[in-house]
Amino acid sequence: MDNLLLSAAIGDISGVPYEFSGRTKDYNAVNLLLPRNTYSDDTVCTFACAEALLEGKDMAKNLRKRCREEYHRGYGGRFYNWISAPTLEPAYGSYGNGSAMRCSSAGFLAKDEEDCIRLATLTSLPTHNHPEGIKGAVATALAIHYALQGENKEFIRQHVLNKYYPQWKELSYADIKPDYFFDETCQRTVPAALICLLEGRDFSDVITLAISLGGDADTLAAISAPMAYALYRTMPQALIDNAKKKLPEWMLSLNDRFDAYINSQKF
Repeated sequence: MDNLLLSAAIGDISGVPYEFSGRTKDYNAVNLLLPRNTYSDDTVCTFACAEALLEGKDMAKNLRKRCREEYHRGYGGRFYNWISAPTLEPAYGSYGNGSAMRCSSAGFLAKDEEDCIRLATLTSLPTHNHPEGIKGAVATALAIHYALQGENKEFIRQHVLNKYYPQWKELSYADIKPDYFFDETCQRTVPAALICLLEGRDFSDVITLAISLGGDADTLAAISAPMAYALYRTMPQALIDNAKKKLPEWMLSLNDRFDAYINSQKF
């Protein structure tokens, strides 16, 4: 498989136009290739965490460094303060969905379930060290890991959605969509993204479902997209090409190095 990290970026880029004033619940109104789409903090953080895991760098230092280089990408308030501080600050107990949107590399790299939990936790700890923040990263990464191992949707439902978010286990997409609103917590973002994965027909359908929930569109899509890629093993070439036109060289280079490492180890 190629363009593993790019999958999260594609979700983010596709969702950016629908995050605030463009928010919609109309599935048919979603265009994944709007000319104004671009990457946000979700992509920067995803690539920064992947770089740290792949190259053995300090997670917190590398996350802060890369985000400071990409200073105007729409970071949340407390995270912005964290990267703006003159020195590296301790984690601030966040349970925001930022931990889940940046952890996909853990799911792709993990050798087994235990390793997946360990790596996902590492990506979360620099800022999102609240139990719910860590849980959001772990659940997202495990869905990716299980899908790569060939597990089906029912396995992911039982071992991720039902295990980590049992209060959502009886809910369908139709159940959650009418009253779903903009929410930046892991508790309401990760299970919603999982439901999009479980009910989607293919990669594009999953991220379109995520965007048309009418919530934190780019992050919902950035979380669900790598899970969908791990499950379906394919992404539309137009989305790949669009993302590669938008991303800086350091991300494109890392994307290729990450693929090369994963393919040498697993596939």
